[in-house]
Amino acid sequence: MEALGLEWAEGVPRLWVAEAMARQGLVTTVSSPGGTAAVVGWVGSLRDRVAGARRLLDDFGRPGAPPPVPTGDYAAVLVCRDRVLLMRDEQARIPLFFRESGGRVGAVSTSARRLGDAAELERRYFCRYLTGNLAQPHCELTPFAGVHRVLGGEVVELSLTGQMRGRVSRSSGRVSPNARQADDPSPPVPEGHGLSEAAKDLRLALENAVGRRMGETTACHVSGGTDSTSVALLAARLLTGGPGHPGDLVLLAGRYAGGELAGERPYLDEAMEEIRRHAPAAHPVVVDVDDVADFDDFRHHAEDPDEPHAHAFRAPFWSRLHAVAAELGCDVLLTGCGADPIADANPLHLHGLARTGQFRRMTRQARAWAAGSERGVRDIVSAYVVQPTLPMAAERVTALVRRRGTVLGGLGTFTRPPWLRPAFARAHGYREAGIAESRFVFGREPEQSLYDAANYLAAPDPLSWRHARQNGFFLSHPFLDPEVIATMRRLPAEATFRPGRPKAVLREAMADLLPPRIHGRTVKVPFDEVYARGLRTHGEELVDLCRTARHPLVAEMFDVETLCRAVREALLGVGDAHSWDRVNGSLALVGWLEGLGRRRRERGAAVPVISGP
Repeated sequence: MEALGLEWAEGVPRLWVAEAMARQGLVTTVSSPGGTAAVVGWVGSLRDRVAGARRLLDDFGRPGAPPPVPTGDYAAVLVCRDRVLLMRDEQARIPLFFRESGGRVGAVSTSARRLGDAAELERRYFCRYLTGNLAQPHCELTPFAGVHRVLGGEVVELSLTGQMRGRVSRSSGRVSPNARQADDPSPPVPEGHGLSEAAKDLRLALENAVGRRMGETTACHVSGGTDSTSVALLAARLLTGGPGHPGDLVLLAGRYAGGELAGERPYLDEAMEEIRRHAPAAHPVVVDVDDVADFDDFRHHAEDPDEPHAHAFRAPFWSRLHAVAAELGCDVLLTGCGADPIADANPLHLHGLARTGQFRRMTRQARAWAAGSERGVRDIVSAYVVQPTLPMAAERVTALVRRRGTVLGGLGTFTRPPWLRPAFARAHGYREAGIAESRFVFGREPEQSLYDAANYLAAPDPLSWRHARQNGFFLSHPFLDPEVIATMRRLPAEATFRPGRPKAVLREAMADLLPPRIHGRTVKVPFDEVYARGLRTHGEELVDLCRTARHPLVAEMFDVETLCRAVREALLGVGDAHSWDRVNGSLALVGWLEGLGRRRRERGAAVPVISGP
């Protein structure tokens, strides 16, 4: 989908934005004597998009070194008097791409497909994509040769004629390995900082994050879990707590009447009741989704995105909810996404203790983790100390022990899936991609890498982006706000870990708001049944998709019969979440390639912003 574009005609930059998205407030343009900015999304505050875009233009339009990129969910193009700047926020919610050849950029767009040629695909990208769910958002490569991604927190500087001048990461996280990094300005909290103090810090950061994201009509996804309920409660309090946050609140939930997920209904009902107690005017919308299963209309969801979408199998559920939010005129949808790794105690702290020689302390805390999670000490040490140190070797050993004649047994995150042809993997850098991915996920300090990896796993949402024009909103994730992440990463493990009580800091922070049933729950029903039902219903269709695929890259890349065997093993329950994710991503890639030649994207009505500096 194209929200904005930049092209050069006779050496003169021409910037335009999509008329429909500008009318909906999804794209904002501002001008000053220093230049013009087009911003997709929002900077600083969702409610004050224009002011945020002006501040961005003022700060980056000045000569000299640019400041760190501000908070928000945005991609922006700034055409200044002496240069052009391309940038995205740290979360990398909104895509931005440029086509480059010989050091000169010829076009910029939010659509990689618009810039690329379906006949010239970048095979290295597919190796990177197939290493796991984290690959796409922090990889500069795109499916199309010559088309590059602006990375999260990065500023790309061009001359007014499109010559590449430089790429600098202005974020505090590890986004681009080749970019200069800014130091994290947040000092660590001393170890005496207890649970109550940590809870106060998190509550304030989360309130600020929710407040920044509230619009005129705010929808909150409510599942009955601690995370989504916390976000919705804070939104309700902000709307009723004073004149600064007037607006409407929609409480959006999907409800299953049968099966395992019906067990979530009491929690959902209690969450809705408590939120409405704080905001009686809130509009609860509960959507019955018993007829929705994973892989429904899979080809449509897999074929349509700009890039392969590894979670296309789950799109039917979210599409149903998003359509309802669009009918109600919502201008943002808040989720509890990202809370699991961000707001919980960090188990990779054990790796930090081992790395610094604190083995007795590591052993003591590993025993506490084991007791709290009902796992063995050996399993805890293996998962959080050994595997982060030697991720590739650990996966190979696991595969040898657990495979036992199956395709999915022991298949982890980084190792080559058996259906990816060895010759293709060798020719196009799969091993190098796996090493790069493992270094990103664990890094030199895995306990800090966890936050970066969590952001990039949760933040991108191709489904929301693809439907933004028709829905009129983007998703936003308060738990992935840079302030919330910075708050949690400063805290010592002693302040966040309570055996048997996950997300202890969040529970303490929300103790005055969360209803008792939700405050005390530690386990949620997963979507395994919906996934299994989808495979039972659509398994043969998925096998047929693979066997009838005509795109030449499918046969070049995959041993199709082995992939079909993996689908059938997943249908029988063989494997685990990691191996199923590998299958899902590969199926999405097959569907995407099959639809590549058939899709013809027509540019919608566009509004010229500038035709020169």
